[in-house]
Amino acid sequence: LPIYPLALQVGGNNPVDLALCARIAKDRGYDQMNLNVGCPSSRVQSGQFGACLMKQPTLVADCVNAMNNATDLPVTVKTRIGVDEQDSYEALQQFIATVAQAGCDTFIIHARKAWLKGLSPRENRLIPPLRYDIVYQLKRDFSHLRIIINGGINDSLSVMQHMQHVDGVMIGREAYRNPLFIAQVQKLLFAGSHDPVLNRRAILLHYLSYVREQYALGVPLRHLIQHLVGFFQGEKGAKAWRRCLSENVKTKNDLELLFSKVA
Repeated sequence: LPIYPLALQVGGNNPVDLALCARIAKDRGYDQMNLNVGCPSSRVQSGQFGACLMKQPTLVADCVNAMNNATDLPVTVKTRIGVDEQDSYEALQQFIATVAQAGCDTFIIHARKAWLKGLSPRENRLIPPLRYDIVYQLKRDFSHLRIIINGGINDSLSVMQHMQHVDGVMIGREAYRNPLFIAQVQKLLFAGSHDPVLNRRAILLHYLSYVREQYALGVPLRHLIQHLVGFFQGEKGAKAWRRCLSENVKTKNDLELLFSKVA
């Protein structure tokens, strides 16, 4: 099933290049651009983008402005609450205010600071303490902006609690580890909706159609099945499912056979 709106996240620090990316994204049917100003990996550090850009709010504003001028796609920014020794709330306020003036009205805030030296990307997702209170304060101080919280959120009760303070919740790795988590959240957020929440059988059948389509276009099967690894997370037989995917699914026909047994 196609999911919309569909955002394209980009990394970079050159306004001209990012404007070109925005035009390409528009041509390819994306609905939104997102500029990554939070990744602390060595690769982005060597290119001076990602979390490095938190130290250059004016440059980020220039990048956002260039993308806005290139197309009519909305441009959002995903960032941290600080980077290295630049971790005061005043610095974060200045960053948000500067970028907002360039035409960004939606910020996705990973509620941890980033350390560019001394911590790996994985450690940067775990070690710096989560400061949800800072994200809540941002929403109070920038009530006209859309503030979305991110980081360490892995249960539906937490999602509902955060929604009392901010405009949205971004689920990252938990959705990858346990894809059905999103369905659990949907039941809570849209309890009165008449739209049914799909069960595993229906989802697998829909996904099989997608696999057939993408496989015919030349997408390697391994890329298509890696998103299914956590599909039965927390269920009986989840380990056997993961093993079967890794050991026994070598062709599209193998996957169709597996789906037919489960569905």
